[in-house]
Amino acid sequence: MRARTVFRSVFRLVAPALMVIAAHSALAGEPKKGRQKAVKCQVCHGYDGVGKNPEVPHIAGESTVYLDKQLKAFRSGTRKHLQMSIIARDLSDEDIADLAAYYAAIKIRVEVPKF
Repeated sequence: MRARTVFRSVFRLVAPALMVIAAHSALAGEPKKGRQKAVKCQVCHGYDGVGKNPEVPHIAGESTVYLDKQLKAFRSGTRKHLQMSIIARDLSDEDIADLAAYYAAIKIRVEVPKF
């Protein structure tokens, strides 16, 4: 009986970590492939992930989880945008993971102004 109690205690501690690892590996795209796939994205978001129009968000350095979630929302129609809904509808899960990995891998710097 004691072994069963110890196992349950360990499982309760380890299970959440395993779920995070599994979720992360499901999102683990390849930045090199994402860079190649980002050609369509460059018109608005730029090669560097910095929006070229005030209406276009910067996506450089965003988390893979956020980018993955947003692209899937555009693809499913849960989130709507005239251009993004069209672009995202043909993306596979692999495409989305690769694009998210590429844009998340872009390093950005923040410089706080000195007053």
